[in-house]
Amino acid sequence: MEGAGFITPMQLWNIGGSELNEAQNVAAANTDASLFKNIFKTAVDQVKETQADVEHKQYLLSTGQLDDAHTLPIAEAKAALSVDVLITLRNKTLEAYNELIKMNA
Repeated sequence: MEGAGFITPMQLWNIGGSELNEAQNVAAANTDASLFKNIFKTAVDQVKETQADVEHKQYLLSTGQLDDAHTLPIAEAKAALSVDVLITLRNKTLEAYNELIKMNA
């Protein structure tokens, strides 16, 4: 995401007589970009966290320290779901980006 410095943020339109100066436009674009970045960062962190939990539970099961055998499949299902959410976010982002590229052409 850091190598995408060539992409310029969209500017807000002045519709209905509302006057926004350039600083407010840049601040709004930065806020949107940081929100977008935070969503992906949270999704990636969730995948890492759930995968680490699965690995820990696998270790506990293999060493005989896990009392409840059902916690491992539950952790694996959570990890799979978090990966699916991340993949869906990536796919929707790529679709939106491709639509923006089509608009410019």
